[in-house]
Order: sequence, then C-alpha cells, then structure tokens
Amino acid sequence: MRGTWVQRALVAVVFGVSVTALAPAASAGVTAGPGESGTAAGERVVLVGIPGLMWSDVTPDDTPNLWRLAGDSALGSLSVRAVRKDTCPYDAWLTVSAGVRSAVGGGCGMAPTPEADGAGAAIPEFSWLWEARGQRDAGTLGQALHAAGRTTMAVGPGAALALADREGRVDVYAASPAEVTQWPGGDVVAVEIPDLVAPYVSGDRLTDVPELLPAAARRAAARAADARLGSFLPRLGPATVLVAGLSDHGSVPHLRVAMLHDGGTAGTLGARSTHRDDMIILPDLTATILARAGVAAPANVVGVPVETHAAGATPDERVAALRTADVAGQTIRDMTGVFFTTLAVLQVLFYVIAFVLLRRRDGLPAVRAAAVALAAIPVSTYLVNLTPWARAAQPALTLFASIAVIAAALTVTALAGPWRRGVLGPLTVIAAVTSAVLLCDLLTGTPLQLNSLMGYTGVVGARYYGLGNIPFALLATAVLLVTTAAADRLVRAGRKGVAVALVAALGAFAMLLDGWPGVGSDFGGVIAFVPGIAVTALIVAGRRVSIVKLGAFCAAGGVLVMAIAYLDHLRPPASQTHLGRFVGQVADGTFLPVISRKLGAMLSTLLSPNLMPVVIAAFAFLVFALLRPGAASAGVLPIAFERAPMLRAGLLGALVSGLVGMLVNDSGAAVLSMALALAVPLVLSAGVRALQHGEPAPAA
Repeated sequence: MRGTWVQRALVAVVFGVSVTALAPAASAGVTAGPGESGTAAGERVVLVGIPGLMWSDVTPDDTPNLWRLAGDSALGSLSVRAVRKDTCPYDAWLTVSAGVRSAVGGGCGMAPTPEADGAGAAIPEFSWLWEARGQRDAGTLGQALHAAGRTTMAVGPGAALALADREGRVDVYAASPAEVTQWPGGDVVAVEIPDLVAPYVSGDRLTDVPELLPAAARRAAARAADARLGSFLPRLGPATVLVAGLSDHGSVPHLRVAMLHDGGTAGTLGARSTHRDDMIILPDLTATILARAGVAAPANVVGVPVETHAAGATPDERVAALRTADVAGQTIRDMTGVFFTTLAVLQVLFYVIAFVLLRRRDGLPAVRAAAVALAAIPVSTYLVNLTPWARAAQPALTLFASIAVIAAALTVTALAGPWRRGVLGPLTVIAAVTSAVLLCDLLTGTPLQLNSLMGYTGVVGARYYGLGNIPFALLATAVLLVTTAAADRLVRAGRKGVAVALVAALGAFAMLLDGWPGVGSDFGGVIAFVPGIAVTALIVAGRRVSIVKLGAFCAAGGVLVMAIAYLDHLRPPASQTHLGRFVGQVADGTFLPVISRKLGAMLSTLLSPNLMPVVIAAFAFLVFALLRPGAASAGVLPIAFERAPMLRAGLLGALVSGLVGMLVNDSGAAVLSMALALAVPLVLSAGVRALQHGEPAPAA
C-alpha cells in the first residue's frame, strides 16, 4: 500500500540518505483547482454531517440519494474516535471545529443551539469551551476560514459548532435545510442531518446501550436522513461535497461513512493520518475543508487532507468491502477480551501441568508440543487475516477456528521437519515465522495487524498503522531468539565475533523498521529494543551486564528515538507521523498531557485480569525453574542453556525489552506478558528436547 515510502525508508536505513529526501510529494487530489465553482483562491466546500451513519445503512432501496452519490464518489471508513470510547455528536462536531480530538466533558449529546445574529448566528458563551472545559482549540476551523476571507454557512446546531470562529459566530445560519432559501450560502457550508442519531440522545446524553432502535425504526430514520439530503443536494451547484457519519449512535463504536464527491476519482478515500487507502479520521475533515478552500491549516490541526485512490471495483463491491471492515473491527473489539482471557487460562494451565509432568519426567513430548503450540498462537492471529474470516456468516467463530487451525499447522511444521531433532529446531521455526510475518507486515503497510486480536482496529482508534505495542513485544522477542539460535551455531564453530555482529545487525534492522516514521512509527519500542539487543550481544560476547550499562542502553534508546522523531519533524506537517508531531509538542510545551495520558494507561494495565496472570505465571515458573531446577523442572532450563549456551542471551534480552517496554509504553503489562508468553514456552520446549537427549544438569 505504501511501497514507495517503504522502499525509500529502506534505502535511507542502508545508505544513510537524509530523511528530508524521503518526504513524499503533496497528496494527489487535495490541491484546490480553478473552476467556475470555486472561490477566488479555492473550491466551494460542503460538509454534510449525518451523525451515526454506517455503511450498512446505505442501500439502494432505503437511501437512494446516498447510494447514487456513492456511485461516483470516493468512499472510505471514518474512524470517529475522539476522546471517549464512544463519540457523541457534540464531541464529533467539536473535533471538526478544533482539528484535533476533543471532548466537551460531562453530559455529551447534541451540539448547543446557536442564537440568531443577523443573517448568521452565534453560539452562546462559546469561550466556555476553552475557559471551563480546556478545549483551547475550539473555533480553529472557523477562525482560519474567516481570517482568509472565506464566508461560512451552517445548517443545524452541530454545523454551527463546526464552523464557528473564536467568537462563536458563523456568517449565515439556518436551523434546518427546509429553512434555507439559497444554496449554497457561503464559501464553506456545513449541514447537520440529525435524523439517524436524534432517537439515541436523551437530554444531553447519548444512550448507553449498543442499539436502541429496532431494525425497522433504524431503516426509517435512514430514509428520513436520505430524504433530507436529497432535498438540497441538487441545489448545491459545483462544489466538493463531503458526507460523513461523524459520530457514534450508541455505546458501541463503529466505523462510519466517509464520502467525497468532486467529479473526480470514484474510488477509495484514505489519508496519511491512517496510512490507509480506505480510512480517515475526524480531524482529516478539518484539514480537507481548509485545503479545498485554499486556506493554510493552523499548526494545531493534526488531521491531513484526504486522498482519493482509483479502484477497479464496482460501487456495490466498494460498499460491501467497507461494511466488512466494520464487521471485522467490531468482531475484534468484542472478542479481544475473550481471546486474552482464554490465552491467560491456557498459559496458567500449561505451567501448572508442565510443572507436575516435568517433576515426574512424564509426558515430555506432550509438554514440548503444548509449549510450541502456545508459542504459535500469537503469529496465527496475524496470519488469519490472510483468510476472509470477516465475510463468514459467523465471523467470531470462524476467526477462532481459523487461528486454531493455523497454530496447529505451525506446530506440526515445527515439530515434524528435519529441524525437529535439534534442541533449538522448533524454537527457531516459530521465532523465525513470527519475525518474518511481522517484518513483512511492516514493509507492506501492516495489513495483518489491522483488525487483529493482537493488533489494533480503526473502530477503537488507538492506532491505525505501524507496529503496535503487543506486536512490538512479539517482534523483539522473536528476533532476539532467532538471532541467538543462529549465534549459538556460530559460537560453536568458533566464530564468536560473527555471532555478535549478527545479533547486532539483525536486531538493529528490526529496531529501525520498528521506529522508522511511516513504517513502524513506534516511539516506546525503540527505547525498549535497544537495551534488549545490547544485553543479548554482550552476553553472546561473554561480557558482563551491569545496572549502569543497562541504564546507558535505555538512555541510548531514548536518544535514538528522539533523533528519528526530530528528523520526522523536519518534514512537511502533512507528511509527519505522531513521532514528528511529538517533537513539536515538546517544542511548544504541550507534551505533558500526552505523557500523562500514556502513563495513566500504562498503570491501568498493571492490574489487568487478562494480562497479569500471564506475567505472574510465566515469571514465577521461570524464576523458580532457574533457582530450583531440580524441584521445578527436572533441570530442563539449565540443560537447555548447557546444550545451547546462547539461548540464555536471547531469553534475557527478550525479558529486558519486555520489562523496559512495559515501563515506557501505554500498553504496560501487555508488553511484558506477550514477551513472556512467546519466550518462556519456546525456551521450555528447547529444554525438554535437551532433556530427552540426556540427563539434566545438577540441581541448584
């Protein structure tokens, strides 16, 4: 999807090309072109907000106007995540106004009703938003338009909130489309169609149930919204029309409708903010309106102008794909807790049963097979996205069944191939497959991490591209284990220097992909990866690791990631990732809320009932097995380290990366738990194989 960018990034990594040369050209399709429909310096832009609109609502029979418009428009999914887990209309319109994710706090329902002010209107006590609610960016869009001499027309309270300047004013206002006598009434027009969301709002609050209306009532609301759109759409004249689902309609978030009609590309609609060709975020609407109107976006606007991409699919196929994307995101959101709870139970049961069997020296092949199978589950959660599970009649059931089949196939492959006789054979296979899948995923735009149980989804809206925190833990662990498995053979052949260089080179390659803007774009991962690589390389070289050295490695990781972020910051704002924007936040002193939010998220995971059992069980087994090998594991880990001395280096390096990653990432305990969930079973499988070949080392 982003092949050109990836290739440039790799060239820069290998040959040291300056990062400023990597800046992509301005996004195609966002520069305002001249024409009779445009203003003196830009196009006329119309934003039609239909809060709550999903692609499943858009059908030829129920919404004929929307369906016809979709036929010759660029279509995408809109991730409406603002600040809360669900986004009410007030927060959605406020986010468009601010150009950054925003929330009014307290009650959250419909936008406030403006008061008439001549032909226009003003939102009462608009300054209350930044004075009492801390929304200091409210009014950014309207202020920029007015400063550039553009006129604004708002239809409906939400539209007025979106286009209000810092005084809360819009030039022309009407309460509903039926009251408008002349279309269009301004250079930039916003229209609110509340039919789909109004039934879900009581007082000043959005309903706290997933779906309040019966199916027939929701279809009726969609028909009413479509009829309202059809009443003015033919009267807009030449203009760029954006149709957006804008907000959630209940307690469960969904991907919403995003549509751009400008007489151009009838394909897909994406943005560099998500690095997806078919997904945008709310602040992208702000940036797109400004770009199309020929107005420079203020620095605080975090969105970017949308991009259109040609697609060979028919409108029916494009809409069907977007509906499937919402199904996939919903399934992942709903099943993630079930999955991690199940994984935690399996891990705890495995360590308990393995403890008993290893003490008896009974069932060693079964313990080994179970260990490899557990380690194969994480990579299977990504490989499953190569299958069309989301299009199945029972997507959740199909998802879990497919993961089980893939994990079983990987387990058989690891245990049945010619490498099965070696102590590190199955470990190397699973670690190599995990590394290869995640690295290839990074190089192809992360299609496997999106809508993955161990990845992320646009429905939740925490991340849209790059390497997530859990995938980072798996990548770091897998890379360090597979490199030390190769290093073990080199050390045995008397080539220790080559072994150290291999660990450092392969680790550095994976780490740079992890942190490189637009590829992995992972801030905390670099900080955690550097000490893991360094500790592993030192142990392979036979050198001691001290607390002072470990602290220095962590500091080096911090310096490196800030250098990468600074180079990203030097690029044009529209091309920057969150790494470069963080440098800007440091420069203007607005970074503390970001740090505070991530610290709070990290601390909240420390008591997670789904993650902490994995950490406690794996860590307890590991420590006990190392301190009391005779009592805990019949010497399985000591003999593994005796038969494959470099394995200790990989395990300790992975644990260092997991521990540091837990402290510097907002996913907290999830990072360490996943590092342990992959590393400990694999190391244990190697120890069982070593035990099958000979007597265990003496108990400590």
